[in-house]
Amino acid sequence: MSFPPQPALSWALALLLALQLRSLEAGAHRATDPDFQEAYFEQLLDHFNFERFGNKTFRQRFLLSEKFWKRGEGPIFFYTGNEGDVWSFANNSGFILELAAQQGALVVFAEHRYYGKSLPFGERSRCRGYTELLTVEQALADYAGLLRALRQELGARDAPAIAFGGSYGGMLSAYMRIKYPHLVAGALAASAPVVAVAGLGDPYQFFRDVSADFEGQRPECAQAVRDAFRQIKDLFLQGAYDAVSQEFGTCWPLSGPGDLTQLFGFARNAFTLLAMMDYPYPVDFVGHLPANPVKVGCDRLLSESQRIKGLRSLAGASAHLPGLVSSVRGPVLAWEREQAWCTTPRARSPAMTSTCSTRSVPTPQAAAWALMPRPGTTSNNVSDIFPDLPFTEALRQQYCLDTWGVWPRQDWLQTSFGGGDLTAASNIIFSNGDLDPWAGGGIQSNLSTSVLAITIHGAAHHLDLRASHPEDPASVVEARRLEATLIGKWVEAARRERRLQLAQHGGPEAEGCTPSRTREDLLGA
Repeated sequence: MSFPPQPALSWALALLLALQLRSLEAGAHRATDPDFQEAYFEQLLDHFNFERFGNKTFRQRFLLSEKFWKRGEGPIFFYTGNEGDVWSFANNSGFILELAAQQGALVVFAEHRYYGKSLPFGERSRCRGYTELLTVEQALADYAGLLRALRQELGARDAPAIAFGGSYGGMLSAYMRIKYPHLVAGALAASAPVVAVAGLGDPYQFFRDVSADFEGQRPECAQAVRDAFRQIKDLFLQGAYDAVSQEFGTCWPLSGPGDLTQLFGFARNAFTLLAMMDYPYPVDFVGHLPANPVKVGCDRLLSESQRIKGLRSLAGASAHLPGLVSSVRGPVLAWEREQAWCTTPRARSPAMTSTCSTRSVPTPQAAAWALMPRPGTTSNNVSDIFPDLPFTEALRQQYCLDTWGVWPRQDWLQTSFGGGDLTAASNIIFSNGDLDPWAGGGIQSNLSTSVLAITIHGAAHHLDLRASHPEDPASVVEARRLEATLIGKWVEAARRERRLQLAQHGGPEAEGCTPSRTREDLLGA
């Protein structure tokens, strides 16, 4: 049984780094309106344990567009939703729609469990004690079940499916191809840091690359950042907390080392946001950001004669983000509650709501997930321009234990998905922009003839998934052409293989049992 569609939420938890997103893109050049249907699927609560929840289900939301679909010919383009409201990703992934129009594809955007309206336990889903089913494996099984059901109900059992995703969603699209190769013929994993999030690689890479973006923009900008952080630290060592509070414009007085760490973390995260979203045109993907925000931020910083005020002004270039501004005066972001990522065994954990306990915890609208990079990632003020702010495995373990009552499995993503050892996989494109600090944590060279890496010069976080825009660099235009060509070849190869199977077996093969749902049930009609 399905439920009638409901209006999309006005807020969204999104991005790999768990910033809030707004679902509309101001001034963007988008594909033809796909006429999405918002629908719900009765999804199993637990795909792997038969005792605790049995066959209980929850409503998983998804968006469906048949507008471009050539029945009997076109493929299925399936977006593996990440940590946010599904409309946010649908409204900021216009390349998928453009490609669907070219290749006659059915388009599906699936919402990740525990986000948007896909809440297994309702409003208590984000409370401690109710998050045990928030895992990467459960999310992938959700997508596999939904994809099979759609194929059956829409008469598309033979339609090849391609998984798409960006950031954490890009990781999921790659994992779908790895775990369910019989369901998806290939995957486009844009800006997917599968290596870094598995705990591999250089722990200093992330903030070194954030720093390089600002150094590359203007060397004097990078030096000014160093100077500003040093001046703040010197004032703290002198006990001049009020001076820092006044110059940075905090809503309450700073009083000690803990406040200094919070201030440094907030300011560092502003740089991360600007580097990730360094698009050549204005966007409303993570609040309103101007075109070339790294340049804008540097210009603001250097326009001030006093470095601390300049740092405040740069942080203001990433301001005006709904739900993030709560405790800093002026055009500066709020103090951010540092929420580390308990990557394994859980998926990206959503912010807890005030219904969870009597103590003060952040709500989805007001909580700013810190731009917390992978376990072990740290800034050191040597290879980067930021203060020495370590984030060790021990710190992450203690956070996860205190907050969620779980002990992270440090090596689980390597065990379950291979980390960066994906030579046995096939038909996966890993695309990365060289301006994106997450690129260094992803696949950056070809692993085989069909596990391919595309580096996009002058591009930030999954720019290639966005709709075509007049200000796009030539590199992303060429990358999209290559992606479209490869995907077309995968679809055709999957069709040939399917025809061969049918010829050998003398007819269509049913995928599992006869479904109990009707098409109208599935789509909420």
